[in-house]
Amino acid sequence: MTQQYNYKNAQLIEMDAPAPDCTETPIMIDDKMMQQRREKVLQEMRRDELDALLIYADVEHGGNFEYLVGFIPRFEEALLVLHSNGDAFLVLGNENYNKVEYSRIPAHGIHCPHFSLPNQPMEPHNTISSALQEAGMKKAMKIGMAGWKHFTSSVEDNQTLFDIPSFIVDAVREIIEKEGSITNKTDIFIAGERGVRRVNSANEIAHYEFGASLASDCVLRTMDKLELGISEMQLGNELQAYGQRNNVVTIASTGKRFENGNLYPTQEKVKLGDAISLTVGYKGGLSSRSGYAVMDRSELSDSKKDYVEDLAAPYYTAITAWLENIQVGMTGGDLYNLVNQVLPQEEYHWGLCPGHLTADEEWLSSPIYKNSDELIKSGMIFQTDIIPRVAGYDGVSVESTVALADESLKQEIRDEYPVLWERIIKRQKYIKEILGINLSENVLPLCSTVAYLRPYLLNKRLAFYYDHSR
Repeated sequence: MTQQYNYKNAQLIEMDAPAPDCTETPIMIDDKMMQQRREKVLQEMRRDELDALLIYADVEHGGNFEYLVGFIPRFEEALLVLHSNGDAFLVLGNENYNKVEYSRIPAHGIHCPHFSLPNQPMEPHNTISSALQEAGMKKAMKIGMAGWKHFTSSVEDNQTLFDIPSFIVDAVREIIEKEGSITNKTDIFIAGERGVRRVNSANEIAHYEFGASLASDCVLRTMDKLELGISEMQLGNELQAYGQRNNVVTIASTGKRFENGNLYPTQEKVKLGDAISLTVGYKGGLSSRSGYAVMDRSELSDSKKDYVEDLAAPYYTAITAWLENIQVGMTGGDLYNLVNQVLPQEEYHWGLCPGHLTADEEWLSSPIYKNSDELIKSGMIFQTDIIPRVAGYDGVSVESTVALADESLKQEIRDEYPVLWERIIKRQKYIKEILGINLSENVLPLCSTVAYLRPYLLNKRLAFYYDHSR
């Protein structure tokens, strides 16, 4: 970092909001890309000398399964058994077995009612072991298992920890016996330098941009609707769109959160001075905004009048530094250190990774952590997610979605998705010219509201601008 950052440069000025720009037309992953995904996974399996990889899915943890199959098992569970020779078996419950023909990679279907809902018919009356043996599981095999979590504990053997139901793991152990082995291989999908899902093609970026821009438009619309007397439920209704499935719990909160353990919008109405939190996520990206229901500083309570100076402006400065300095080829540790320099952890008490990867699920994994030597790569899609905490204040958030791209990937997007490229250029121009952020040449905004933050949420014109000339 050659430039010094000062939170006093983060100024509130009147400006036009960015324009909503979701196309309302999802882009599908094409057949060529699905086959490339399969080959990438097979290559990693062979590198680890696995005989087979078992990929588990349920409705909340289906990203690795969907990466290859193209769908999730909705309200049931499922397994994809992929052998190193390319043979694939889909083990599915009662209400998803009819989806075998829709698999995006060739696969044989195996009906397993163990994966169905409670008290549904269990015919045929076979064991889970018999279903796995039908899928090619044998004695002495070297098996990898992938759920959704790659463990990174420093005090345990992470490859022996499994986030897959024990009835499946136990059945695999029974089949392979002592001569075989079973290890957690979720790293093939999401971890370190090898994770195949961490880097996206032009087609995949176009696919995920739909959800990222939709979430952004919903949050922008909700901020515009926010006024005194509106209820959380009314705000929550604005955050939803087109029947698309959320990948996180939608947040529309005013005042005190989590009363009686509740996570969801209620009939609570916005009052002057309330803390406001708005979040919605779809496949491809999440947008989140937090601030106060006031017009300006004078309407804050005495204990919160310095909210902008003490929390919001320093946070916005860190977001600015993140967007200006992230580069393809730098390490996650360098980016972590940058955020820590601009927004010192001991003062602002952020504890999670300052930025993480996203995809079908909102948090895929992150290369950005202390002492990380993982490289920031072209094709990565990030959430600009930094969560500071300062005593006496409620939250602040301008979380949105960006992709990283080198010149080769930029050219692919220009050639294959010229209308998407036009949206990206328009977004970059807004960030640079209206928000004052000297955006890194590698950053492609995947929605129109990247870095657009109104801390006083009743004031629809006042937002942060970073003034480098101060």
